[in-house]
Amino acid sequence: MATTLDVTEMLPTKIQPKAKRQFVLAMEGIDAYIIKTAARPTVTTEEVAMNWINSTRYIAGKTTFGDMAVTLHDPIAPSAAQQVMEWLRLCFESVAGRSGYSDFYKRDIQSRVLDPVGTQVELWDIKGAWIKEANFGDLTYEGSDNVEISLTIRFDNFVLQY
Repeated sequence: MATTLDVTEMLPTKIQPKAKRQFVLAMEGIDAYIIKTAARPTVTTEEVAMNWINSTRYIAGKTTFGDMAVTLHDPIAPSAAQQVMEWLRLCFESVAGRSGYSDFYKRDIQSRVLDPVGTQVELWDIKGAWIKEANFGDLTYEGSDNVEISLTIRFDNFVLQY
């Protein structure tokens, strides 16, 4: 026989959602306080179709990790543009035209989500990260907007520790 649950049995009595604004992104060479926004990791697993007689079954194929968007404030000092360029030069030195070894330019990133009192409640270890694209923003005489730098970070893997 079917029973109807009481509302108090279905809903948790205490809940505290994670807030988007309570995070720290730790990237070697980039000061954490200049980071304005950071995307969380994305993962995509392709599907493989297995045809058999008149039907199709699906299994998981290769898994890829998506790019990670990060936006930085660009203060006068310390210059975020300079910090980004120092990392980029490890991958490609525009003056000499040399490329760098991946061991030099790949870095690990940690994304920490905090609770309201500052306790770390979520930790993402992002492995083998490097700057795929850096957009140093635009300048204009109109408005009062601050200069920002947009980064597209490519990485090899990530692990959600907790």
